[in-house]
This record gives sequence, C-alpha cells and structure tokens, in this order.
Amino acid sequence: MHLAEEEQNPLVPPIPELVIGLIAFGIVFFFLWKKLLPNINKVLDERREAIEGGIEQADAAKLEAQQTLEQYKEKLAEARHEAARMRSEAEQRGAELIAEMRAEGQRQREDIIAAGHAQIEADRKQATQVLRQDVGTLATELAGKLVGESLEDHARQSRTIDRFLDGLEDGASRAEAAR
Repeated sequence: MHLAEEEQNPLVPPIPELVIGLIAFGIVFFFLWKKLLPNINKVLDERREAIEGGIEQADAAKLEAQQTLEQYKEKLAEARHEAARMRSEAEQRGAELIAEMRAEGQRQREDIIAAGHAQIEADRKQATQVLRQDVGTLATELAGKLVGESLEDHARQSRTIDRFLDGLEDGASRAEAAR
C-alpha cells in the first residue's frame, strides 16, 4: 500500500513528464535566447540610441537657441546703444540749430533796428531841414509884416534862422540832459 500511495502524490510529478517538461523548457529557452533575445536587445539598443540621439539633438538645439538668444541680446543692446547715440546726436544738433536760429534772429533784429535807427535819423534830418526852411520862411514873413519891410536877403535870413534854431536845439538838449 505504501507504494500505491506514493504514486498518487500530487506534489511529485511523474519522471517522464518531468523530463519532457525540462526538454520543452530547454527548447523554448534556446529559441528565446537565440532568436527573440537578440531582437529584443536590438530594439532596446535602437531605442537607447534614439533617445540618446534625441537628447543630444535637444542639447544641441538648446545650445544653438542659447547662442541665438545671446546674439539677439547683443544686437538688441547694440541697437539700443545706437538709438541712444542717435537721439543724443539729434538733441545736440537740435540745440545747435536752435542756437544758430537765435543768433540769426538776433542778427536780423539788430539789422532791422539799425536800419530803423538809420531811417529815423534820415527822416529826422530831413524833417529838421524842411522845418528849418518852413520856420525860416514863416519867421521872415512874420518879421517882415511886423517891421513893415521885406527881409528878402537870403544870406542874412539863413544865418539868422540858423542861429535861432541852433539856440532852440541847444536849449532842448540841455533840458533832456537835466532830466
């Protein structure tokens, strides 16, 4: 009985099944090891290379982007510097133009004032001369009417009128000086 009981033990497989199972396992293991494992390793290697290549490309792209950004920043700084320089030059040129225009305006004003003074002086001299002639003529006629005789001697008349008007001018200039 003991023997029959040993054969029926479910935990211990029969020896022929164990041998067939080991041979089948060996065949499957050999097939996986020779055929499937190299393909899996090949796919894993390709993936690793692709990932590493992608990382290298990403690093290269990042480095290139960083360099481009630095170049952009440099060009932007140069452009800002150039704009500041141009603005400074424009302000300086504007100030120079304003100074030139003021100087030109001042010169023109002085020319106009000088021309005005010259015109006033010429008009004053002409008015004085006309006034002397008119006053002289009127004074001579008035004196002639008062005296009752004609005072037509031009030389004497001119000297008398000139002395009279010179006396008036001296009196007027002394009065202005006293003010």
